[in-house]
Amino acid sequence: MARKPPTIPKSEPGKTAATIAAIATAPGRGGIGIVRVSGAKLLDFAAALSGKRPAARLATLAAFRAGDGSVIDTGLLLYFPGPNSFTGEEVLELHGHGGPVVMQMLLARCLELGALLAEPGEFTRRAYLNGKLDLAQAEAVIDLIDAATAAAARSAVRSLQGEFSHEINSLLEQLIELRALVEATLDFPEEEVDFLEAADAFGRLDRLRQRLALVFNRAQQGRLLQGGLHVVLAGQPNVGKSSLLNRLAGDDLAIVTALPGTTRDVVRGTLQLEGIPLHVIDTAGLRETEDPIEQIGIERSWREIERADVVVLLVDARSGVADADRAILAQLPGHLARVTVHNKIDLAGRGAAAVDDADGVVIALSAKSGEGLELLRRALLHIAGWHPAEDVFIARERHLGALSETRWRIEQAQAQLPRLELFAEELRLAQLALATITGEFSADDLLGEIFGRFCIGK
Repeated sequence: MARKPPTIPKSEPGKTAATIAAIATAPGRGGIGIVRVSGAKLLDFAAALSGKRPAARLATLAAFRAGDGSVIDTGLLLYFPGPNSFTGEEVLELHGHGGPVVMQMLLARCLELGALLAEPGEFTRRAYLNGKLDLAQAEAVIDLIDAATAAAARSAVRSLQGEFSHEINSLLEQLIELRALVEATLDFPEEEVDFLEAADAFGRLDRLRQRLALVFNRAQQGRLLQGGLHVVLAGQPNVGKSSLLNRLAGDDLAIVTALPGTTRDVVRGTLQLEGIPLHVIDTAGLRETEDPIEQIGIERSWREIERADVVVLLVDARSGVADADRAILAQLPGHLARVTVHNKIDLAGRGAAAVDDADGVVIALSAKSGEGLELLRRALLHIAGWHPAEDVFIARERHLGALSETRWRIEQAQAQLPRLELFAEELRLAQLALATITGEFSADDLLGEIFGRFCIGK
């Protein structure tokens, strides 16, 4: 009868007194693997593990030993005393050979010595709780790890280094100064408006709004770098959706034949467009059919359309927009950006072109030859709101939501004039919304959601 595996004790987030340990390198085989430990009295921990008490920030060759004294592995031992470490606590790193069995044996030995298995993101969470990072910087750690493009990685580094936080803190300082000025006048109702005008309070409010708009724009660009743009290619069968996907991706991702209904399931490809991850999805041709397999593909196509940012509707340039295409347009969700592509201009004897109409952008191109493809790329960038910039920083939906609420609160404050009590209250709410970005005011459940998305060991 098989024995039940032992239960591995885990750390509880928020209880930073416990020593935690985890494998910090990616799963699988590698030349080097790292087990990270964070807590207190780690020199004693290192001595029990290796018989050595390493000097601070000096790589020490050591044999990592099991409880019976046998050698598990030989590698480097690094010790970082707090508070000058990543977590702000004492940190110990065991650099061994990167086999998964060796790493698990080293981790098990750390747990035998009293460490608890770290929760996802717990090392970074402790860095935040100990004041080593603010919340926006902590989120930039996982954004840097997950960066899909070089531009996204550069932007994540800017956020990790504190550029985004600096902008937010600068806005907070302006908002706090304005609040202090307004609230200082509330005890003198007969002079308050004149006093605020003399102190340029309303000019300060306008400048704050302008600066907030600039920060929002940079954050929106960063959000695009992180999440990318989801584009669905839709249309009737045999209009060239798969050919266009292959042309955009520069590879034969989808099967292309002259037979209608070749694509029966969604086909995905991801490419870069000015550093933006462009997630392009080729769907089954949208038509009435009795084929049960093709029907499933069409149902999946409509589900992808519901989740998309942009729908590119392909039509045959020789026949133009037919009644069936108009029926597809009528069924598209209202929130979606739309691009209508007249494909096969090489067969229609037409040139590439791009115009705007009531249903969005209309582009004439040839997926076969590539003529007009750059017009489609530029249209997608325009829809995304992208413009060349090297000063953007990675941002998340919650950051954009907080910035949007701050802008709305400031607009509400201006609308309350000359009722200064309400004006001051809206400024206070604007400050609270803005401060959630860096974590000055953050609920515990928000922290759990953020750090729970990290990998174990980070």
